[in-house]
Amino acid sequence: MSGGGTQVATTKVMRVVDLDKSYGGLRAVDSVSFDVYRGEILALVGDNGAGKSTLVKALAGAQPPDSGRIEIEGRPVQLRTPRDADAAGIGCLHQGLGLVDALNVPENVFLGRELQTKILGFIPQLDHRRMRERTIELLERFGINLPRLNDAVVRLSGGQRQTVAISRLLLQDVRVVIMDEPMAALGVEEGRRVLDLVANMRARGISVIVISHNLEHVFQLADRIAVMKNGRLVGIVETASTTRDAVVRMITFGQLH
Repeated sequence: MSGGGTQVATTKVMRVVDLDKSYGGLRAVDSVSFDVYRGEILALVGDNGAGKSTLVKALAGAQPPDSGRIEIEGRPVQLRTPRDADAAGIGCLHQGLGLVDALNVPENVFLGRELQTKILGFIPQLDHRRMRERTIELLERFGINLPRLNDAVVRLSGGQRQTVAISRLLLQDVRVVIMDEPMAALGVEEGRRVLDLVANMRARGISVIVISHNLEHVFQLADRIAVMKNGRLVGIVETASTTRDAVVRMITFGQLH
């Protein structure tokens, strides 16, 4: 798949205005403002210490900003906890994935949202059949192929584990998915499958913010590229209208031109 040539929708799904976050005397995010449009893939790049992770944690409710405003579809939201982000339709895929190795695929997809049935009308019990059926429906809808649903996820490959974690996010009414280095440690074929899954999310109107150090993946994937340096947003460029050299200059020197 390719990123830059895709026509991006003009409907704003997220708006970030003057976001600030400091740790002691260090301003990790400094007056950052940007928009995310429905069905676009926005790559977030920059050197270590640029502020990417802190920004994403603020958007995911993990570390609330000191000041600024976040809007979802025009409505201001307070993201003080990850649960607030979930309620706002923001899903975050961390590098650790957060899977339980001993559980199978449906059990991980429904982790924390387990479906129950009742025996004899009053004894609660996990509804494994319905969770499996819903998992199959979800995987088919997003073109995901996971043939071994009953296996403990510890036996799955890295790319398959990544897919299970993404599927758990898609179970929600998600508008924006944030992915932190989704291609890290994946082989070429598994990386391609994750790229295809991200393209499928975009085709269904889900917006994706991707943190990545790999500019090759960024140029394959993203519609726009946002560059951060020293906590500030250097600028956002259309992938189709820029070059890798230009993005490297932005990352290195903190200048848009």
